[in-house]
Amino acid sequence: MANTQAISELLKRATDAGDVPGVVVAAGTAEGPIFAGASGVRDTASGAPMTADTVVWIASMTKAVTGACAMQLVEQGRLSLDAPIATVLPQLGNVQVLEGFAADGSARLRPARRPITLRHLLTHTAGFVYDIWNPDMARYLESSGTPGIISCANAALSIPLVFDPGERWDYGIGIDWAGKAVEAVSGQRLSAYMQQNLLQPLGMTDTGFKIGPAQRQRLAKVHNRTPDGFEATDMELPQEPEFEMGGGGLYSTVGDYLRFARMILNGGTLDGTRVLARETVATMSANAMGDLVCRPLKTAAPPFSNDVDFIDGMQWGLSFLINPQPLPTGRSAGSLAWAGLANSYFWIDPDRQVTGVFATQVLPFFDEKAVRLLQEFETAVYRLA
Repeated sequence: MANTQAISELLKRATDAGDVPGVVVAAGTAEGPIFAGASGVRDTASGAPMTADTVVWIASMTKAVTGACAMQLVEQGRLSLDAPIATVLPQLGNVQVLEGFAADGSARLRPARRPITLRHLLTHTAGFVYDIWNPDMARYLESSGTPGIISCANAALSIPLVFDPGERWDYGIGIDWAGKAVEAVSGQRLSAYMQQNLLQPLGMTDTGFKIGPAQRQRLAKVHNRTPDGFEATDMELPQEPEFEMGGGGLYSTVGDYLRFARMILNGGTLDGTRVLARETVATMSANAMGDLVCRPLKTAAPPFSNDVDFIDGMQWGLSFLINPQPLPTGRSAGSLAWAGLANSYFWIDPDRQVTGVFATQVLPFFDEKAVRLLQEFETAVYRLA
């Protein structure tokens, strides 16, 4: 098929030019995969090639998977979208809001004006933020000695809000707390619940918080982009974490993630196995934050992220970003998407019934060359579909 050849050539051109060290992609429809391919290397130090089954840290692409777990429990009546989440997570019953810092450098805190709900957590409207895009939170972590989220230490979750729940949108650790809610009502560790109720039924055999021996042999290194080229790092999430990071802890392959995305395209079912009700997927796929819109994320940690500007009017479903207008690539209005810190991305287009997954392993996030390649890949997929 000529068009699949065009995608392969596109990937090769980008890695030959040194735009990214390696890239791996997959695309599909509700019926099945339509393309899988890779180019370049997964480790610039060893020169090991990037392959279609390379294992990558998908970081915040974890959020949609954790969101799906939470929504299974909403379906069963064990979690509620709009009841105070403190009924299952008492520690969120007395959250504080950070209002600034006193002259002596201590944090000025006050109680939140309304309770946090699961809807707030899944839509990033609870008031939680990441320090990467919030200098006040970076200052709070430093002054209080609170560890960063990728430590996977429980203490990393005990941070204040920066606004009252439901007041606005800002990107943060809400879905890590949603993962804790899954644990609280299921009585299982998040990985066990996810394995039993989502990953196993969907045949996502290469996805997990822990990197198994078979996965480690295919694992891509996270690279830093430096003025002199790419530098392979040993960055890896704790393999015996205190808590499993529902907001960013999964390792996976693009092929596995395509199975998850195709399940969403199919309204909750894949290869005859149903994991979510069709109505639940419809709810997850619709704007769930009213009149609020996403605001640009300005970096407070340039080694980890560039500035991220959103198209005007972008909103959030129950763990997905939703674009209100069609995109130049061919993506329809109302499509679902998100990304991972090391420049991995996915989109799910219910209108055109097509989905794509793209991963490189490069920091900082929203890398200009990686994003350009993603857009070229996406455009090529729509020509195929």
